Amino acid sequence: MKQNNGFTLIEVMIVVAVVAVLAAIAIPSYNQYVVRSKRADAMGTLMSASQAVERYKSNNNFSYDGVEDANVIPTQVPSDGGDAYYTIGFQGDPTVTTYTLIATPTGSQPASDGTLTVNQNGVKTWNGNNCWPESGNSC
Repeated sequence: MKQNNGFTLIEVMIVVAVVAVLAAIAIPSYNQYVVRSKRADAMGTLMSASQAVERYKSNNNFSYDGVEDANVIPTQVPSDGGDAYYTIGFQGDPTVTTYTLIATPTGSQPASDGTLTVNQNGVKTWNGNNCWPESGNSC
């Protein structure tokens, strides 16, 4: 009698179906994780940029005027090069006493993720809400 050492077509189809269901669940979750991690990277870069602007103010007669020309902030996230997924800049022109930094999604980061801002008072906004989505909360 001949011995069967392979899989039947039904067994292979069941395995393919199980893998497809798992992939349908895992891929969107992974994509959301990537978006959140890039947003967190942008939040960290924005806070570092804010600290650089405050150092500029301390070294320039306690004025933010001219900081946009001093090249003290990174222009993109990631700041060490590579494909940018956020751009960093000033929203409007800084004055003697005020500034607002903005991180705008670009490249692989979906525009629907919205912009992040921080101002001289440390007020943080995301999509116009007065909060940042820290620790997984959705504001």
